[in-house]
Amino acid sequence: MVKIKKIVLVTAKHHPYHKMWVKMAEDLSKRVGSELEVKEEDYVYLVEHGDKDEFGMAWAPQILVELDDGRVQWILSQLPLNEALQPDESKAQEIMLEKIRSLGVEIPASPMEHEGT
Repeated sequence: MVKIKKIVLVTAKHHPYHKMWVKMAEDLSKRVGSELEVKEEDYVYLVEHGDKDEFGMAWAPQILVELDDGRVQWILSQLPLNEALQPDESKAQEIMLEKIRSLGVEIPASPMEHEGT
């Protein structure tokens, strides 16, 4: 079973949603029980491992996961929006957890997921 080495947030303090991205990365790190590393505007790291446009250009912020098998994969590069066109943090968490699971990482159920059973 693949395990998470760490969650990596590459961000820019001047980004309007910087604090939201930091909070989402911290919440995810706690949820999966992994270390969080925050990098400031590390575009070399993003070009190597992050999401890029059709010209190969990366942007910040992005949240990535480093796995114990050596893989590095971005798991969130854009904020999902709700019906009011506002950033949807809970949807972002769902997207990240689903991408992590798709990489073969087993994530324990959260206490809230147990309440319905």
